[in-house]
Parts: sequence; structure tokens; C-alpha cells
Amino acid sequence: MRLEERQIEDLGLRPIVSLSDHDNITASTRLRQSAENSDVPVSVEWTAPFGQSKFHIGIHNIPAEKAQDYMARLQACTTRHSDRAVLEMLGEMHSLPAVLIVFNHPMWNLYALPADIFSFELDRFIQDAGRFLHAFELNGLRSREENQRVANLAAKWNQVLISGGDRHGCEPNANVNLTRAEDFEEFISEIRNERRSTVLFMPQYEEPMSLRLYQNFLDIIGEYPEYPEGQRRWDERTYHPNQDGDLVPVYKLWPNGTPKFFRKLFGAAFLMGHRRLRETVRGIVPGDRNQLFLTPEHSAGNKDLSPAWYD
Repeated sequence: MRLEERQIEDLGLRPIVSLSDHDNITASTRLRQSAENSDVPVSVEWTAPFGQSKFHIGIHNIPAEKAQDYMARLQACTTRHSDRAVLEMLGEMHSLPAVLIVFNHPMWNLYALPADIFSFELDRFIQDAGRFLHAFELNGLRSREENQRVANLAAKWNQVLISGGDRHGCEPNANVNLTRAEDFEEFISEIRNERRSTVLFMPQYEEPMSLRLYQNFLDIIGEYPEYPEGQRRWDERTYHPNQDGDLVPVYKLWPNGTPKFFRKLFGAAFLMGHRRLRETVRGIVPGDRNQLFLTPEHSAGNKDLSPAWYD
């Protein structure tokens, strides 16, 4: 969270940050336990099954006093695989005026469905659920081409575009929202009621996507001695079901220690990540040239903006 806040503060702006894990609110609820983070919104990236596909929906600022109950119901809805249940759940969340619902990376075919089937399910989902969706996400870790298709999709459905991340490493997100809002609920009102959004892409978005993803991988497998005990190594932070079906850190599945294969693989990965080699690759592999050719309704800017928001 501080990583994102520092990037925004370096712009001379006041940060408002919402963290959303996949189908899990543990991070935001734990952050709220400290006095300095007591106003952190409870947010989640919910996996919503629909037809033959599944879509990721960012649900931000869930009422804290009912967050665990809502999360249990969202998880149950994911398990049911019922279009009607998904629509009812989205409708209920939409009825809460201080909740923000974002369609995350809508053009990403997560499960590699045939293109015609994915397109059919996507259109059907937006047609049925669109009245409950408040914005479509421009993703800082997706390609320029994909983000342009999201912009085109948003124009087709008269939707607002908003910043978002999918960041899993140590690079701050490559885009942020600029806003006049003084707090998160006021920002939500800008999106939901005023239908106003300004997205700023950061310099790292011009870096080659392959290098950014590779650096994310290195961040994930890195060791962090300053972290709390039990979170310092990748095999402590990575979970997998054991024989009983319980999610446990993967090191518990290896009584003789991390297999040599992984140690050799990750050693080679860090060698390939050497700075000089990265600079050589950067000169060969083109960046994304982050020019988004937005339609007029998505290209208007706002003046006198102060805080910045990031998901």
C-alpha cells in the first residue's frame, strides 16, 4: 500500500488507495486494524461465473461491519455457477450507494475460450449486468492494444473508464485516477453519479511488457528479510492444497526442503534479471508506446485535480 501511496505523493498529490485481492478481503480488513489505516476501504476482486466464462469484478468499499458476511455470500455465489445468483448479488451491491463496482480487464479471455464464445458471453454479461457496473478498468499491466479494446467496449456501452492494476510484484501500478474528491466515498460519487473519470498513465507503462512481467516474477520469488516471519521466502507466501484439501504454504509439502529444480530455475532467473542484461533487452524489445486512441467521450480532461486514487 505504501508503494502506491509514495508514487502518488511523488506527483505532489494526496493518495487514496483501495487494495483488492482475488476473492479475499484479508489484506484490507487487517490494514483497518491499525489506527493510521482505519479508513482503508474493504475491497475485493470477485470471480463471477457467467455462462461458459468467468469475469473479475472489483467491488470497492464494502461496508466494513458486514464485510465478512458479504464475502461469504460472494464466495458461495462463485461456487454456485448461477447467472441469476450473480446478477442478484451485483444488484444488491449496486443498491449500496457508497460501493463502487468495476469490471476488471473485461477483454481478457482468462480461460482461453474460443473467441466467438468469449465474445458472446461478454456481450451477454454486459447486457444483463451492465446496469450494476459503474466503470470498466484500464489495466496498468495489460497491453496498449487490450486497453484500447476496453476503451472501445466502454464507448459501445456508454461506460466510464477507470484505473486499475493486477499488480503482483513491487512495481507501483502503471496508471492512477486523478480526482477532486476529498475522500473515497466522494470519489465513488464522481464515478457513479457524475460519470467523470481521468486516468493518468505512468512512465513505466512505456516499458516493454515482457520485461515488466519478468520483473514481477523476480519480485514474487524474491526473499525479503524485513518481512514478518513466515512471509520472507516465496515458498512461505505461495499456497497449494495438501492431501486433505487445505491450503498450506508449499514448503510444508516438501519435508526435505525446496526441490533442487526450483533452486536452479530461480537462480538462473535472477541471473537473467541482471541490470546490464535488462538494459540490453530494453534496447531490443519495443515498449507499449502508451498512446490510447480513445473516443471523444473518453478523452476529456478535468482541471484543478488534487488527490489521486489507485486500485
